[in-house]
Amino acid sequence: MTQQQSGGTATETRKAVVEAKDVVAGYIPGVNILNGCSLVAYPGEMIGIIGPNGAGKSTLLKAMFGLVKVHSGSVTLGDRDITNLRTNQLVEMGVGFVPQTNNVFPSLSIEENLRMGLFLRPKKTRERLDAMWDLFPVLHDRRNQSAGALSGGERQSLAMARALMMEPSVLLLDEPSAGLSPVRQDETFLRTRRINKTGVCVVMVEQNARRCLQICDRGYVLDQGKDAHTGTGRDLANDPKVIALYLGTLAEDVDSEREQH
Repeated sequence: MTQQQSGGTATETRKAVVEAKDVVAGYIPGVNILNGCSLVAYPGEMIGIIGPNGAGKSTLLKAMFGLVKVHSGSVTLGDRDITNLRTNQLVEMGVGFVPQTNNVFPSLSIEENLRMGLFLRPKKTRERLDAMWDLFPVLHDRRNQSAGALSGGERQSLAMARALMMEPSVLLLDEPSAGLSPVRQDETFLRTRRINKTGVCVVMVEQNARRCLQICDRGYVLDQGKDAHTGTGRDLANDPKVIALYLGTLAEDVDSEREQH
């Protein structure tokens, strides 16, 4: 695919890491949440997906990860069609996914959780554990502690680390800052950016729209199961139409959630 370089006139041909094209999908036959939704992520990119409640943001991620049936359209990973493949196949092929809730095994220790993330490649356990301890030092310090005793932010770190154990080429994050305090949200965003800088392509659904657009290379605004707006994070954050239609309402939603925490 061809993409215009920012700040120049030259074009650069880059192969997409992952692409969803004209996806129609839903949880119930005959009732679609996504109505022709498309997304593409290139190597090294961090992509943000924002939009009002019910727009289909999380459904798009789940459709890309085989958790929601794709009725038409396609999802590709590099040159491979991965539409409606089983989740275990996708993990082995290099797709990582971190759900918003129920994303750790609370009765297992931190290290046991991480080992579960690499059950398909046990010979690399020590190497990948060392990499995760380096990326998440707080987890190393508490590696024998039960995951159920962790705070929300710590659980999110553990869920990300477990998804990274298989060295995915793309990491799908479903609302990583949901339910966290403003300080913990900032820590999560910085950690996500750090993961991205290790070479992992990140596609993130996020309720904190403004912060998401600040740190993402490009963004997609979904509305009623379709792409309403796309562009660089900066362009979307400064687009009067996006601000008027989405960011104001989304910011109010985030402020309300922060007051509750």
